[in-house]
Formats: sequence, C-alpha cells, structure tokens
Amino acid sequence: MTAPIETTRADAQPEAVLEGAGRKEIEGRSLGRIAWTRFKRDKAAMAGGIVVVLLILTAVLSKPIQSLLGLDPNAFNQNLVDPVMLAPKGDFGGISWDHPLGVEPQTGRDIFARILEGSWVSLVVAVGSTLLSVVIGVVMGVVAGFYGGWVDSFISRMMDTFLAFPLLLFAISISASLQGEAFGMEGLTLRIAVLVFVIGFFSWPYIGRIVRAQTLSLREREFVEAARSLGARGPFILFRELLPNLIAPILVYATLLIPTNILFEASLSFLGVGIAPPQASWGGMLTQAVDLYEVDPMFMVIPGMAIFVTVLAFNLLGDGLRDALDPRGK
Repeated sequence: MTAPIETTRADAQPEAVLEGAGRKEIEGRSLGRIAWTRFKRDKAAMAGGIVVVLLILTAVLSKPIQSLLGLDPNAFNQNLVDPVMLAPKGDFGGISWDHPLGVEPQTGRDIFARILEGSWVSLVVAVGSTLLSVVIGVVMGVVAGFYGGWVDSFISRMMDTFLAFPLLLFAISISASLQGEAFGMEGLTLRIAVLVFVIGFFSWPYIGRIVRAQTLSLREREFVEAARSLGARGPFILFRELLPNLIAPILVYATLLIPTNILFEASLSFLGVGIAPPQASWGGMLTQAVDLYEVDPMFMVIPGMAIFVTVLAFNLLGDGLRDALDPRGK
C-alpha cells in the first residue's frame, strides 16, 4: 500500500505569513511622526512645551486680557498701601480676588497686570534676537562649512572676533548711549529694537559654529556627491540638500537660545539700560524690588518666579526636542 502523495499549491504562503494574516498591517512612519512619538514619551519635555504654549498665548493676549479684566499696569492705588510702612495692606503683598498677585509697595500698582505686560516684552526681545542670530549664524556656518578654504578661515576668524567681545559691557554701552530718538524710532520701540540687535547680532557665532561643524560632516555624504554628479551647483546644494538636513539642530539650538536671551534682557533691564519705566518688564520689577524686598518680599519673588518658570520651560522643551530629533545623543 503506497502512502498518499501530498500535493502543494503554487500559491502556498510561508507559516510566518499565515500566522500574521489576520493581524493589522504594519504602517510606515515618517521621521516627523517618529520624533513626535519620542517627544510624547518625555513627560518633562511635554510639560515644558505646554508651559511654553501658555506663556506665548499669555504674551500675545496680554492686552486683551488686561482690557477684559479691567487691569491697568500703570495705575496707582495708594489706598492699598500703608502710608507709613509703604507696604501693601493685607497678607502676602496684598493678594486678594481683585489683585491675585498682590500690589507693589509704595505705588500700589497691580503686579499681575505688570507681569502680563512684561511677558510680551521679554518674549519679543528674546524671539527677535534669536531669529536674528539664527539667520546670520546659519548663513555664515553653512557657507563656511560647505566652501571651506579661505572662506572658512575668514568666517571662522570673524566668529572668534565676535566671541572675544565683552558682550554685556558692549550691550550696556550701546543701550545707554541710544536714548531718546534714533534711526527714526523712539521710546519703547527704540529700546526693543536696540536690545534685539545687540543680543542677536553678537550671539550668532555660537550657532554659526554648530552649523559649520554639521555642514562639514554633511558635505561628504553620499546625497551631496550624488547631487554634484548630476550637475547641481553650490547654491542648489546649500538650499535643497544641506539646509533641510540642518533643521533639527537649528531648531533645538534656537529653542535653547531663547531662555538665554530672556535672561540677558532681564539682566539689562535690571541694570537700568534695558526696558525703561514706566513700561513693565520682569528685570525692571526686580530692580525696584531690591530696595523694597524687606518691606514686601513677594514683590521680588513673583517676577523672579516668572523668569524662572519661563527659562525652565524653554530648557525642558529644548532638551526634549534634542532627544526626539537626535536619539543617538540620548
């Protein structure tokens, strides 16, 4: 008796394929989606991102919020201040439903309104100076790294020259000298423009060095050689091949540069050469609190906490972006 002959079909599938036949098909994911997945797993970065979004919304909507709540950052409320001790009436700096963060000693101005007013000033100066330094630094860094030779040497020496400047002293001297009216601007507009220029123009070498180093590595990659072999010229390679691959480090460094510029603006305002009163600024509020912290400690704590929370949130966001966009560095 012969054993039955087993017949095999030509379209029979392997066992591994048959076992997963009823399961969900594996979907491809883009690099952006992968980075977003990594970023969501970082709870600290997510918290920092949420705080940053809230801060930006607060700064953008500071004027409407003040109008809606009937707040005036420059309105004096002498009836809320003790005429003898000059301290706010009530506990914790005069905190109440009408004044949730209390009032200033001596003047009685609402601290919550002044924090709101100072938020947009700090963010405008920080974001504006960061954009200026990123634009200059990226252009200089890409050109130096891609062309090399005497171009690289010239731009690198220029970076060393800018880094040798005592930036704080230089910023103090320029900000102090440009008072009143200059370049067709005056008042708050002039001071913001001067701060953006000084901070941004003298900070570009930091990002310029990072972009130069990344460009030196990328210019030897296969996709650049392929573009050259197809007849692509320098400008095309710079803008179509190199810059898209530099977005991740540029974005991460810009996010980490914003809190540094916030501290720089607060420092200049604290020294009296940044945003001038009566315009509210976080650094200016700390300057006033130096002479009054014994009378009302909350007057120093609140603007200091505003700066601390803002800088911490941006730093957490930047660290999370770095880990999400460059997992090898984690």
